[in-house]
Amino acid sequence: MDGSAPDSVGTSASWLRCYRCWSQNLEVQVHYEGVLKVDPDTGEAVEPVEEIQEAVVQCLDCLHDQPHLNLAFYEENGRRISRIEAVEDRWERMVAGTPWVASCTVSVEADQVETCSGPEAADSLAFGAFGDHGTREFFTHVRFHKHDAEQIVIHMLVELYARSAEEASEVLEAAARGPLTITSLAEESRPPAAAVGPDDPH
Repeated sequence: MDGSAPDSVGTSASWLRCYRCWSQNLEVQVHYEGVLKVDPDTGEAVEPVEEIQEAVVQCLDCLHDQPHLNLAFYEENGRRISRIEAVEDRWERMVAGTPWVASCTVSVEADQVETCSGPEAADSLAFGAFGDHGTREFFTHVRFHKHDAEQIVIHMLVELYARSAEEASEVLEAAARGPLTITSLAEESRPPAAAVGPDDPH
């Protein structure tokens, strides 16, 4: 685990695996939206005016997203290629770490929460509390929330991966979008690793 992550998919690296079950049975789901200019002479759709592309790496064994991995695009010899890369400030903590569960509250400005009722409330409150970390990296269970003037106080159980209690606290503090109070923090057992061997279908 020493050093930074290699930038090649061809390298059998410790980071190119599921951070929860360590399976290397991964897939990338790419969602693309684009507006292309049409060439009036050839009819070709060229010169993107606007492009939005999102990619999510997912484990096919435990079906969890892999926020420590990104899909990057490069031009090589006039050809566009894609390659999985590790997120430098996240991969070692998530792959080498263990799950920690925190009981905590985050107080945020009310306008940081899009909705606090209905089927989308949990994701909206988790995003309001921790931004992208709350919906992509952490496993959040919103227990309840309460309104206090212009603030919303969100009470949650949060599972995240870290190598120590201190690192878990630091990650939560860095991600929180308002004052954070951690009332308890406990290390959990890592989920079983996907079996790896010559007879294993993975």
